[in-house]
Amino acid sequence: MRHFPESGGSTGGTPPGDTESPVTDRAEEGATAERKREVRRDLQAVRAAMTAEEALEAAESLTARVLSLPEIAEARTVAAYVAVGREPGTRPLLEELRRRGVRLLLPVLLPDDDLDWAAYEGPESLRETEHGMGRVRLFEPAGERLGPEAVREAEVVLLPGLAVDARGVRLGRGGGSYDRALARLIATGARSTTGGGPLLAVLLYGHEVVDELPRETHDRPVHLAVTPEGTHRFGDPRPTTD
Repeated sequence: MRHFPESGGSTGGTPPGDTESPVTDRAEEGATAERKREVRRDLQAVRAAMTAEEALEAAESLTARVLSLPEIAEARTVAAYVAVGREPGTRPLLEELRRRGVRLLLPVLLPDDDLDWAAYEGPESLRETEHGMGRVRLFEPAGERLGPEAVREAEVVLLPGLAVDARGVRLGRGGGSYDRALARLIATGARSTTGGGPLLAVLLYGHEVVDELPRETHDRPVHLAVTPEGTHRFGDPRPTTD
């Protein structure tokens, strides 16, 4: 948030030559946060209306799309997650990557909403966990905790989300867990078009790739969105869809 020094002789409420104030910034941030909540509600309602058959078909197509990525073919370690509810399904993808010998890291939600990580060893290694007195139910790996920094070992990070826009701005569920993980990755040099750092890819349904989303200062852009219908790259000289 921007802060302005007090202007001794000014009574106008904003510094000369500037049309903003801390109060205005707070109001704008509040409006952006409320707009995000509205967009989330709309998108979650569409997902909730999907049938189990539609979700299964989408998961199969999404798996094929992700496996066709050259970055996935080259990756030795991938950070991913177990989809819940009507999120685009990831279980078939996890099993196929594991079958190929890829080391998979899955998140474990901590009490402060940060993410720890543990290795995926197959469906039997998962346990259903409840967080926030039933607020969130997740499937998490039961093995050794590797620490929040372990995500830096991944060449590709597959992210959940509700939408992404043409700038690569990702809309999550609002808990901030992945914002922390992304900030941690970017602090050590996330991937650019010239390479270096992990590829950040969000998994979505086709209608969830939109022109523009409300954005806050802590939002971190991703490099790629994969849907059952196609692949979208942001800030990359290659085609935006395939």
